[in-house]
Amino acid sequence: MANTYTQLYVHIVFAVKGRQNIIPSNKKEELYKYITGIFKNKNNKLLAINGMSDHIHILLNQNPEDSLSSLVKEIKRCSSMFINKNKWMVGNFEWQSGYSGFTYSRSQISTVCRYIENQEVHHKKRTFKEEYVELLKKFAVDYDKKYIFDEVLEDIIPTG
Repeated sequence: MANTYTQLYVHIVFAVKGRQNIIPSNKKEELYKYITGIFKNKNNKLLAINGMSDHIHILLNQNPEDSLSSLVKEIKRCSSMFINKNKWMVGNFEWQSGYSGFTYSRSQISTVCRYIENQEVHHKKRTFKEEYVELLKKFAVDYDKKYIFDEVLEDIIPTG
């Protein structure tokens, strides 16, 4: 019997709309558990998840039956609904449109997991924008600076 065998390790990065620092630190673990459940339901294996109050990093072993764009769209849609339903902030929470996805080999997985797990340490030394541009350059991704981030917004206030 024929089968499909894949090994697709993808590092996904996306930001809060307007790069607002509004994901409450005391709610991050709950958000990550919720997102982990979405990945499991879609037969993807989540290897690492972490971020800061304005962005998130995810490393997964991707199910080849899902396109990356449809998977990220579903994660962002469902997690936004979850945050809004639970009223974690005054106003409507949204993720910024777009995302980045970077592929890695199996030999790099432990290094990428450590990188994602240590986000708080990395961001003591550099901003999210600096980190993001560095990733784009490292992977030789063509980009236009004016389309990297939405303008910073200031109208949503965390409730917790």
